[in-house]
Amino acid sequence: MPAKAKKKVANPKKAVKPKKAAKPKARAKKQPGLECGVCGYRVVVDQACGCVEEHTLLCCGQPMAKKSA
Repeated sequence: MPAKAKKKVANPKKAVKPKKAAKPKARAKKQPGLECGVCGYRVVVDQACGCVEEHTLLCCGQPMAKKSA
């Protein structure tokens, strides 16, 4: 006859430590962004170039609209 496998019994003397709650991540700062009205592609501007004139980004042949990111 094959030997019977012993079942593992939890040790009642061991205390189960509760898991620590995860800290919420810091929210990202809202940065100015642009969004295409046709395909929905988004661009976030993270550094200004310092030019006097405003640059227009084109996507799908149309200028991208300003959106808050």
